[in-house]
Amino acid sequence: MSKIVRIGAGTAFFNDSRMGIAQLLEKANELDYIIFDFLAESVMGGLGRGLATGTGPGYATDFVDGYILPHLHTILDRRIRIIANAGGLNPSACAEALRRGAAAAGLNVRVGVVEGDNLTARVSTVVTSDTADMFDGSPVRAKVDGADRVNSLVAYTGAFPIAAALAAGADIVITGRAVDSALAMGALIHEFGWGPDDFDLLAAGTLAGHLLECSAQVTGGTFTDWRDVPDWADIGMPIGECRADGSLVITKADGTGGLVSVGTVAEQLLYEVSDPQRYYVADVICDFTDVRLTQAGPNRVAVTGARGLGRTDTYKASLTYDQGWRAMAAIPIVGLEAGAKARRFGEEMFARTSTMLRQSQLPPFERTRCDVIGGDGDGPSTAVCRIVADHLDQAGAQLLLREQGSGISHMSVGTTMALGASVRPVQRIAGFLIQKSLVAQAVSVDGQPVPFEAPVDAKAAAGKVTTPALPHAPQDADPAQTVPLIRLAWARSGDKGNLFNVAVIARNPDYLPYIAAALTPASVGEHYGRVLGQRGPFLVDLFSVPGFSALNFVVMNSMEGGVLASTWIDPVAKGMAQLLLDFPIPINASLRQRLGN
Repeated sequence: MSKIVRIGAGTAFFNDSRMGIAQLLEKANELDYIIFDFLAESVMGGLGRGLATGTGPGYATDFVDGYILPHLHTILDRRIRIIANAGGLNPSACAEALRRGAAAAGLNVRVGVVEGDNLTARVSTVVTSDTADMFDGSPVRAKVDGADRVNSLVAYTGAFPIAAALAAGADIVITGRAVDSALAMGALIHEFGWGPDDFDLLAAGTLAGHLLECSAQVTGGTFTDWRDVPDWADIGMPIGECRADGSLVITKADGTGGLVSVGTVAEQLLYEVSDPQRYYVADVICDFTDVRLTQAGPNRVAVTGARGLGRTDTYKASLTYDQGWRAMAAIPIVGLEAGAKARRFGEEMFARTSTMLRQSQLPPFERTRCDVIGGDGDGPSTAVCRIVADHLDQAGAQLLLREQGSGISHMSVGTTMALGASVRPVQRIAGFLIQKSLVAQAVSVDGQPVPFEAPVDAKAAAGKVTTPALPHAPQDADPAQTVPLIRLAWARSGDKGNLFNVAVIARNPDYLPYIAAALTPASVGEHYGRVLGQRGPFLVDLFSVPGFSALNFVVMNSMEGGVLASTWIDPVAKGMAQLLLDFPIPINASLRQRLGN
């Protein structure tokens, strides 16, 4: 029980900053593991397109050349072990590139590989006529049949194969599309000997991995109270201090920027989590609703209370495919009434190119969007007109790309050169469930097979599960006494397929009843329908998280098909919580007095 395993997180996404690994090695004196999360649905699609077209190797090449090889001598000297899902669709090739680089530097490194999650070659048999999208129930087979190209099909696999590679002596473990949190949990299973039926411990390990996987997001990055976060330039990478009983402290190295507080940890805890009582990963069903967060010291937050409800006999699978083409350009317009000129520019450009499509006997655009950024107010200013158009044919998208340049002489005074313009395939995403028995994983270390066991059966944990209730509505809320939500709560949002979630965490438990009374599924759905320019409200699911006084809202069918299919200016939904923070919350006079002006 006295043993502490320290896990640092070096990256949150593909091409994240290289400063994380350098900082952890320089400033974190005690460290057992560093994990690197590189993958997301959109990344898998890009890696798959590269493999299909011969323009890429299918893995994160920068992991080898940019993150590891420059520091490999130090990593080996300090006996820090590395776990990364940088293998993408081709983990064996990633491992071989690492071995070659190490040998060229005169270093000997044992590299473990976990593979078998890449099902792209089996899409025709894995996706059947009965396969339904896990979010909207639509038939996935029709999406495959209508695709210009299937880029990837992967299963989100678990932590036990990672633990097996570590037990076999791997210094570095490279996986494919393992669940993000499995990177940390694989280390904890290896270190503490947790078994597949230790559901509470596996849920705690999943929570540790989930808090660490987005690197600096748990140490003050993207925090609501951004002014309280010092030194973004050297923001501290998170370190999880993990014990065999599942307890955890989130901290960071001394002398680094950033902030570790109950607020920063709470925001990350609910990031991209739909139902906090049934957070499904490959190895366990997690219940986070009674998790407790305690400020245990400066930049130290203790985390306890995760519960495991069992496991499923399915993996989540993710399909990425190309369908159609997108043209996008951002054109600055300078001068008086710049915003009005920019709006007219978009309208006129779409009118012109729609006529030209008809003249060329091409079908119309499938979807168009014009966003005007800035340009309001009196006096000269600058507006940016962002135009987006989707077309089934590359030629149709290319027409808009070529024609938008004519606006500099054909349209508004003050129009100047585009900040950026491109045509690319539209990548779409579908998520669904597959039986674990369909996925044959393999583990090896330096090419030698490693036996392992990962159960494929479903099993429920003992004990009754009670759905947490929402707080009782306060009787003294006064509609004449309102404050914006940000005075009462922190908030964090993120996308997941065709939905986004918004976590709202009360700064004080006393505030939660007032927040819950005002933020109902109906009022939140109406709010987002209005601010996002939709015709009518969105459907919203609401979940209560009493352990740390939070609400989690899931806004359904809101992301136009996923991160790379969406035309919105915020396709990853990072700003959706920001659009809720001015929501007026009725309170009472006493609370208003406590809050001050």
